[in-house]
Amino acid sequence: MPIEDFEVALEHLRASCETDALGFETTADLPELKGTVGQDRAMAAIDFGLEMKTKGYNIFAAGPTGTGRNFAVCSRTQEAASKQPTPDDWCYVYNFDNPRQPRSLRLPPGRAVRLREDVEALLATLRQELPGAFESEAYEERKERAVADVQAERNRLLRELDEEARGRGLMIQATPMGFAAVPLADGSPMLREQFEQLPEEERKAVNEKMEMLRDRIQETVSQVRQLEKEARRRIQGLDREVAMLAIGDRFEEVKAQYREQPEVVKHLERVAEDVVSHLAQFRTASSESEEGRPPDAAPARYQVNVLVSHDENSGAPVIREHSPTYYNLMGRSEYRPVAGGAVTDHTLMKPGALHRANGGYLILQALDVLASPFAWEALKRSLRSEEAVIENIGEQWTPIPAATLRPEPIPLDVKVVLVGSPLLYFLLYHYEEEFGKLFKVKADFDVDMAVGGDSCRSYAAFIATHCRDEGLRQLTKAAVARVVEHGMRLASDQEKLSTRFAAVADMLAEANFWASQEKADLIDVQHVEKALEEKEYRSRRMEDRLFEFIARGDLILQVDGQAEGQVNGLAVLDVGDYAFGRPARITARVTPGRAGVVNIEREARMSGQIHHKAVMILSGYLLGTYAEESPLSLSATIAFEQSYEMVEGDSASCAELYAILSSLSGAPIRQGVAVTGSVDQNGRVQPIGGANQKIEGFYAACKLKGLTGDQGVMIPRQNVKNLMLKPEVVQAVKDGKFRIWAVSHVDEGIEVLTDLPAGAPDKPKTIHGLVAKRLREFSDALRGAREDRTTHIIEVPPSVGEPRPPAPPPPGPPIPPR
Repeated sequence: MPIEDFEVALEHLRASCETDALGFETTADLPELKGTVGQDRAMAAIDFGLEMKTKGYNIFAAGPTGTGRNFAVCSRTQEAASKQPTPDDWCYVYNFDNPRQPRSLRLPPGRAVRLREDVEALLATLRQELPGAFESEAYEERKERAVADVQAERNRLLRELDEEARGRGLMIQATPMGFAAVPLADGSPMLREQFEQLPEEERKAVNEKMEMLRDRIQETVSQVRQLEKEARRRIQGLDREVAMLAIGDRFEEVKAQYREQPEVVKHLERVAEDVVSHLAQFRTASSESEEGRPPDAAPARYQVNVLVSHDENSGAPVIREHSPTYYNLMGRSEYRPVAGGAVTDHTLMKPGALHRANGGYLILQALDVLASPFAWEALKRSLRSEEAVIENIGEQWTPIPAATLRPEPIPLDVKVVLVGSPLLYFLLYHYEEEFGKLFKVKADFDVDMAVGGDSCRSYAAFIATHCRDEGLRQLTKAAVARVVEHGMRLASDQEKLSTRFAAVADMLAEANFWASQEKADLIDVQHVEKALEEKEYRSRRMEDRLFEFIARGDLILQVDGQAEGQVNGLAVLDVGDYAFGRPARITARVTPGRAGVVNIEREARMSGQIHHKAVMILSGYLLGTYAEESPLSLSATIAFEQSYEMVEGDSASCAELYAILSSLSGAPIRQGVAVTGSVDQNGRVQPIGGANQKIEGFYAACKLKGLTGDQGVMIPRQNVKNLMLKPEVVQAVKDGKFRIWAVSHVDEGIEVLTDLPAGAPDKPKTIHGLVAKRLREFSDALRGAREDRTTHIIEVPPSVGEPRPPAPPPPGPPIPPR
């Protein structure tokens, strides 16, 4: 078949977007885009996961960066949340039964803040009204009446005791230790000095009287104490009665507003009881607690800590936590310094993202959660137990347990959406045993979408919406067509559009900049071209340096003439934000032997596993083609010349095979033709990646050394649909300065490279015939060498006892004696 038949037609080198088919003049004519473009499968998965209420159906949005994962998740989640009922509020209050375990209260949306305000207003009222209730004359009168009989009885007991003591010449005197009997002298208490001056007999008589009265004093003191206790009890009862009269109506008014929340009513009743039990803290005009007061001091323990509050009819919450640390996810218990230490109480409990998203949706970046210590385990624990617990990290790891708060857990009802890469999803699924149970929905975002139907118009709608949202200039239809073609280029497919909208958005921003430099009202095609050219110029420093080496001859590259056992292969170098093709000389040397195909890169440990496999496939092809009747007698070496980095992939296997066939057949290869493509054991050429960059890289090298019209690139036929070449390359092909061939079998490729028919092993004057002939010569050479070695080995040795011939002298000059 003539090699012209393998040339790719001009119209297949690049797809174009017809401007007339777009149906608008500028993107300003287009409506807002609703939804996400080109991600139907992922959006269906997200919708299913959001509506599925069964436990464990959380979502993992997997896709490469720039495919619109975050936008799609956020927009769809917001839409779903707006249709959901508003979840309840949650707050923490003081636990009067167990102060170390604050109670959680659940209230309807918006009522938690109202409860806090009602309690604060109630406390303010108590501080104002309670002191007045206890300072009134009526209270004093009731207090006197309540203890009048007790006081009279007390006075009677003390009076009788005093009369009995005076009858004995003593008197009762109050002391810090109670009551004591003191002797009298002329009706007055006797001083110690006077007592010491008394005769011994009199002192002894006085002591006997005092000893006889001691039991009577103790009995009276005990009765007085019981009377005082009764008086305190009556006063406390009176105080409680007065306090309840003062605050009862106030509490009833507040409780009436929360009759549908029995837990709130119960808490308010406990607050009222506690206020009555701690009236001393409200008896003064001011009862403000100082910073650092313990939580059982009024009024701190009466405060309501609103953990989460929602506006009524606001829908379910959507929380996007950008810093998912342990505390930001789970909440924390804060401390305040007090006297060189630190204390906490229920008012210092702070909510986490799980609390704020309870009843709604929580969106997290998977990698951020995994990178934050303890966050992933805490998230799993909360989803598994369906509870949100506030617990500081130090409490789990401290060697000495410390007394701290253990707040009641809050029931958790949240849909978690993790956003991450496909690789991260696979790793978690296979190595994290609970991941599959907790995240049962995978939303798989694709990197491209099919061209056809309304896809181009949807692409244009995305452009219009993005420009409006970001305040960019709108585009003409010619500029949109160029952006669509750039989308095909990013997808490396004439039938696909890239859905890496982040790259498209960056290009629109840069085109808008160049339009602003010209003070243009709209972004036109020349601004898009300028943006693409400038971005490439900023990124191609390494490519320019590489081709500088080629121009100076530092990297040897032959792009014209013919050479035996040498072919120009093609590789793609990816430097992060930019990828480009570079030619690479591939050479092969063959000799008789049994080593087969030896990959020099592999021997030097400079190639990867895929490249190793590709070289072994070459051996399979050679065996299947030429060794059906006799073993393959071949030792061949192949190498990437001037290669100083790792070689990976199988896209050079065709070129390596062509180099071996050329070296075996003696047919020289056209050096103006570069080759890319992989091959199977049957000789079929298989598609590869990076076809556009490889073609453009070899075109740049040929342009650098001078285009002759016979130069070009040979690619697999399946890669024709992937061609989105630069307009300059397409124009060079149109002008006959450059060519693109597409082949489907190595026989077709070898004909393009050598201008000789491929033929068959039994056909002389064909590539396969020449190769078979050379291999037979190798086999004969090996057979002859083996026979020579056999003859040498069976040569008759000298008889026993017969002197052996002297050994031959060693090579080189003799070594002089020392």
